[in-house]
Amino acid sequence: MSTALLNIPAQFLMVYLLVHLRFVGMVFASPVFLAAGMPLPFRYLFCTLLTVAAVGSLESAAVSTALFESWLSIFFLALRELLVGAALGLLSALPLLALQLSGEKIGMAIGVSMASVMDPMTQRQVSILDQLQFLTGLWFYFRWNGHLLIVQAVVESLHLIPLAKLSLFPESGLPLGEWLTFAFRLALQITIPFYCALLLADVGLGFLARTVPQMNIFIMGLPIKLGLGLFVLATALPLTVDIVYEQMERWVRFALMSAAAWR
Repeated sequence: MSTALLNIPAQFLMVYLLVHLRFVGMVFASPVFLAAGMPLPFRYLFCTLLTVAAVGSLESAAVSTALFESWLSIFFLALRELLVGAALGLLSALPLLALQLSGEKIGMAIGVSMASVMDPMTQRQVSILDQLQFLTGLWFYFRWNGHLLIVQAVVESLHLIPLAKLSLFPESGLPLGEWLTFAFRLALQITIPFYCALLLADVGLGFLARTVPQMNIFIMGLPIKLGLGLFVLATALPLTVDIVYEQMERWVRFALMSAAAWR
C-alpha cells in the first residue's frame, strides 16, 4: 500500500470514523448521557449526528495510509480516540459525581442509607438521598446547558488534539489524583452543613441524656436526626445548586486541558 495520502472520499471516511469514535467515548463514559433507559442504538445514532455536525467544523484533516497498513495500528488509533472522548466525558462530570458521593454520605449520617431504591439511570440500588442529589444536579446540568458544553469541548478537542496519531498514552499523564482530590473536596463542601447540624444534635441529646436519664435517647435520636437532616437538606439544596453552577464550566475546561495531554 502506498504511503501517499488517501483520496478525498476515503480520507473523509477515515476522518469521520475517528471523530465518531471520539464522540462515542464521550457519550458512553459521561454520566450525563449514561441513562440505562436510553437504548444503545439511540445513543449510537446520537453520536453519529454529533459527528456529522462536527466534521464540518474541521478546516482540513489529512490521514496517511501508512497508519492503516495493519490491524494493530488501526486498533491503537481507534482506542486512542475512545480514550480521549472518555476522558472528556468523565472528567467534565465531576460536580455530578461529587453530588452523588455527598448524597451517600448524608444518607448514612441521618440514617436513611438502608432505604434503597432502583436508580433508573444506572439500574442499580442506591440510597434515596444519593439519587435525589444526583438527579437534582443532572436536571440543573441540562438546565444550564452543561451537555452542550461537553459537546463543545469535544469539538474544540478536534482542533487541539490532532487525529490519527499513534500516541496511545498521554504524554504528561492525566491528573486523576487532582481530579479525585477536588471530587472529595467538593463532596465534603456539600456535606459539612449536615455533619455540623448533626454534631450539635448529638451534643444536645447527650446533654439531655445526662439531665433526664429516664428518657430513652436512642428512640428519640433517630426521628430528631432525620427531621434535622431533611430540614438542612431543604435549606442547603439551593446553595448546593449554586456550587454546582460555579463548578460546571470550570471542570469542562479542566477536562479539555487534561485530554490535551494526547497532543
